[in-house]
Amino acid sequence: MTVQLILAIVFITLALVFYTIGVWWERRNGSLRIVHFVFFCMGLACDITGTTIMSVMAKTGNINADGGMVSIHGITGAIAIVLMLLHALWALIVLVRKRDSEKHNFHRFSMFVWVIWLVPYLIGMIMGMKG
Repeated sequence: MTVQLILAIVFITLALVFYTIGVWWERRNGSLRIVHFVFFCMGLACDITGTTIMSVMAKTGNINADGGMVSIHGITGAIAIVLMLLHALWALIVLVRKRDSEKHNFHRFSMFVWVIWLVPYLIGMIMGMKG
């Protein structure tokens, strides 16, 4: 396993940890807070970093990047990053507007994005195990 691959795995795993903490903490609190937004952003930053490292590795031939699973992984990964970005932006808007009803209902969108994000994460794990 190369240093690049280890770094990519660490960043993607940190994305899972940070994003999961943010989403489930928000759900448990019942209202969106700035600290949740910070965790969303940390998860997004780690996901983008890990994905970028893996993309560079795929382009340079340092990891296997062929086959149907990779296409599904790439498409779902891109969708997940876009949704995470929209999620963070919408969280910021909700926090700025300070509408209690929006803060209390935000967890529904958070859970949706989190579940969608898990799809490429799990596909990547399966691909890695097949090796």
